[in-house]
Amino acid sequence: MRPALAILLLIWGVGQATAGTLVEGGKATVTAVVDGDTVLLDSVIEGSKEVRLVGVQAPKLPLGRKGFKQWPLAGEAKAMLEALVLGRTVTLKFGGRRLDRHGRLLAHLFVDEGEWVQGALLSAGMARVYSFADNRAVVSDMLRLERVARAAGRGIWGYHFYSLRKPEQLDHLIGTFQLVEGIVFDAATVRGRTYLNFSDDWRQDFTITLNRRVVTMFSEAGIDPLMLKGRPIRVRGWLKKRNGPMIEATHPEQIEVLGDEGLN
Repeated sequence: MRPALAILLLIWGVGQATAGTLVEGGKATVTAVVDGDTVLLDSVIEGSKEVRLVGVQAPKLPLGRKGFKQWPLAGEAKAMLEALVLGRTVTLKFGGRRLDRHGRLLAHLFVDEGEWVQGALLSAGMARVYSFADNRAVVSDMLRLERVARAAGRGIWGYHFYSLRKPEQLDHLIGTFQLVEGIVFDAATVRGRTYLNFSDDWRQDFTITLNRRVVTMFSEAGIDPLMLKGRPIRVRGWLKKRNGPMIEATHPEQIEVLGDEGLN
């Protein structure tokens, strides 16, 4: 075993978690690891043998995509996942939608005495949190593990490719998934859509948008988006171009309100 991988596996125990909000969905043996967040099983569960580890995004391999440039540490992330699960029996647990549009299972994986695979990857810095509105269970646990790994500079957090971005650094990153930190300059609702702007020039600079349904989800979580004006926050998502760079928030866990830690 490579020394770096051995060190990462020692961190594994940090990623253990209770899964009280997850529902068990069966057991199977992992026969192959596709990449750092996708595996194949020896038996069909819920209509599929392929599992996309829900809630995380590991560094991406080309996997036959023409012109796709491999992300830093993609090989290492795959190797760690292989060391964790390949040839082992895993328990699948679900916290929301169970199949994605590609027919892959969206599950949390647990091995042995309940060790949480997603937690292990996040703790080692071999993945970042990548959540969805229809799969929000234990996201707060995952964000906590990601923060610890990032503060320690583990894995991907030692590479500029995965760095936290500032609102003024986004123009050349349209079409990519990013974590952005900044202070909300203004917040307003216009024709049923709420906007969090990061400068006085909303036509050019970074904006977060939320539709009416999402604002209701925030309210149910005890968050009023309009009260974020003047607050330092961290948001994650795919950058689009609408006037300036934009992230459309679809659920509360995408936005972290920064307290004493402030901005990096």
